[in-house]
Amino acid sequence: MSKQEVGYETPPISDLLTLLLKNRRPTGAYNEVWPNIYISDAPTARDKTLLCRLGITHIVNAAHGPAHIDTGADFYSDANIEYYGVEAPDRKDFDITPFFYPTASFIHKALLLCVKVLVHCARGVSRSATLVLAYLMINEKLTVAEAISAVCANRNILPNAGFLQQLHQLDSKLNLQRRDGSH
Repeated sequence: MSKQEVGYETPPISDLLTLLLKNRRPTGAYNEVWPNIYISDAPTARDKTLLCRLGITHIVNAAHGPAHIDTGADFYSDANIEYYGVEAPDRKDFDITPFFYPTASFIHKALLLCVKVLVHCARGVSRSATLVLAYLMINEKLTVAEAISAVCANRNILPNAGFLQQLHQLDSKLNLQRRDGSH
């Protein structure tokens, strides 16, 4: 496995950006980007009929809060959907890293139940994509480049520059942990 090789180094941000921008094609309002993980925009997340049809039982709102997309657990109470809110503005100076592990844990626990998870923000491009990439890196043991390739095969995403830098740092940290664990 390439990610387990001792010589693996996190690619430079410019290479990650190239990976994000290559082979772009039209994507819909929602896409399954990993088995049972969907990324979507806000209108999809508000369409409870569609969510039921898709079989979504868990939602991560990466734009939670009154100044963003204020749905919350009460909004989904009649749809039997478990809700997890992350109050994250889509700004390059915002530190989203404190949400990486708790969100990955929420997604992982849902997937253990063999259910479907929808992760959304306003457009389903930056915040939600960042959290899904972090999940894939933390729980599925993908490198940042592998996670980007996996998601981009199904949806055009573009985490903002600050989030991309934070994913780069997460990859470096996880790589060090893999190295330390392999000795």
